[in-house]
Amino acid sequence: MDRDNLLVGIAFNAYDPVINRPEERLSEASVAEVAESVFTAISDSGTTAVVLPLRESLMMLFRRIKELKVDVLINLCEGFLGRPQLEANVAAMFEAFGIPFTGNPSKALALCQDKFKAKAILNAFGLPTPKGRLVTSTDQKVEVPFPAIVKPNSEDASLGIYPDSVVRDQAALAERVTNIIDGYKQPALVEEFIQGREFNVAVLETDKLQALPVSEIDFSAMPESVPHICSYEAKWFEEHALYAATPAMCPAPIDEPLREKLQQYALAAFQAMGCRDYARVDFRMGQDGRVAVLEVNPNPDTSLDAGYCRALRAAGFEYSQFWNQMIDNALRRKEEPWFSSDDVRIEYPFFWHHVLERAMRSKKGARW
Repeated sequence: MDRDNLLVGIAFNAYDPVINRPEERLSEASVAEVAESVFTAISDSGTTAVVLPLRESLMMLFRRIKELKVDVLINLCEGFLGRPQLEANVAAMFEAFGIPFTGNPSKALALCQDKFKAKAILNAFGLPTPKGRLVTSTDQKVEVPFPAIVKPNSEDASLGIYPDSVVRDQAALAERVTNIIDGYKQPALVEEFIQGREFNVAVLETDKLQALPVSEIDFSAMPESVPHICSYEAKWFEEHALYAATPAMCPAPIDEPLREKLQQYALAAFQAMGCRDYARVDFRMGQDGRVAVLEVNPNPDTSLDAGYCRALRAAGFEYSQFWNQMIDNALRRKEEPWFSSDDVRIEYPFFWHHVLERAMRSKKGARW
């Protein structure tokens, strides 16, 4: 399609103080800033763009898309009506209406949203994850080794993850599980807490699938009394001490074998979850060197100062170059429907059969 006549819509879920939880204010409001940054980058590169906030009605958004004759959407929507669990539903509507859009398909968004089921899929493909179990009721008896970490099963952006999410006894575990189930109206995921280092790898699909330079969260400035995790405060509250104490380093100061392992695992996880275009894969590495996939984030923060863009810069990509590539990907899928990561087309890394063999022998990642 001729770029001179192309109209790109930038869709995002607008923060509404009436329907959104107060604790979501920073993470949700940041999406509007991303939309403006994308608008500027796309416009400066010569493409006509329009910002399309999703508020209380999906049909109003679709009418606007039709009225403007939008050719392709940049999908920044992370939920609907204050519910992150509806993130996949928004993408499914785009698919149902035949609107080409950037980012992951609804199936991948839904699978990654359910952290416990995502663990099962990753384990089935031989990828290690922290041992864990799902708690669906406050009456459910839960006995796990400590320390453990408790998190909402279907949230993102570190929502529901705070320093007291790491628990070291039965009483703290019960209190945190109750907080998640009652406060977030969803099951709690209880996992072994891997004490050690935290990494993430951005994955990008251009004419090929590639893992970008590895990033590491530097916990060296954090007090030993505080769990070394990327909590909600550490991620979003710039004035908070934990924010300053958790800078990211990209490229991470690691040796070549570890870098290669993390990047290979990231590519494998990306494909196992049916992702396309871009995603971020988070890892923990224990003091014994054991690496585990924490989660696959199919809709990572792409603000200019976020980790994904830090990895893009480290790999030599400009912000506008990235988004123009995503637009090209979406347009290609429109012209060639078979070109989609929603199909089963896993490109097995060279180490894959060795990973599967080790998994069969050791059953790494099995839940408690």
